[in-house]
Amino acid sequence: MRALLEAALAPVRLDIVDDSHRHAGHAGSRGGQGHFSVAIVSAAFEGKFPAARHRLVYAALGDLLQTDIHALSIQAQTPDEAG
Repeated sequence: MRALLEAALAPVRLDIVDDSHRHAGHAGSRGGQGHFSVAIVSAAFEGKFPAARHRLVYAALGDLLQTDIHALSIQAQTPDEAG
């Protein structure tokens, strides 16, 4: 996940947290897929609304959204927004 996001969005900060343990027994976790939170700061988000930023993250993750990721919480900011 980290390598894909770094390659596609060149973040200045990237934090990925595996929250799967908080969803034990949930349908997605029973199938082996995880729940993750991503906080990403990238210039690629400049001038984009939140939905467009999320689409960039989804596009970067590609097939992982079908195979490894059941749920994804995204906080996407520009460097100026992150301060």
